[in-house]
Amino acid sequence: QVQLAESGGGLVQTGGSLRLSCAPSERTVRTYNIGWFRQAPGSAREFVAAISWTGTTIDYAHSAKGRFTISRDNAKNTVYLQMDSLKPEDTAVYYCAGASVYSINLEDYRHWGQGTQVTVSS
Repeated sequence: QVQLAESGGGLVQTGGSLRLSCAPSERTVRTYNIGWFRQAPGSAREFVAAISWTGTTIDYAHSAKGRFTISRDNAKNTVYLQMDSLKPEDTAVYYCAGASVYSINLEDYRHWGQGTQVTVSS
């Protein structure tokens, strides 16, 4: 069972940047399609960005386009989410997840991390 671990969350001011990382606890993420999702208090978990295992297919939620960048370094067995121009509405717990098929749908992801808190102050 692959487990994923997120890191890089924290507190940042509006307009600031953070880079989240996603790495597996055991097996490689090299052949997994990886998605980033987030969940704000009182809200459903929502899609943020996804990248195929080859890195050739990428999708972003409308709220992330132009501000967030997903990338992967398979040599380092790590997927990143660079978040720039952060807004208070980006405040949420961010999760990375792995899937054997490429998808932007939460229900297609089988392997999840514990999440990392991102807080953007106004």
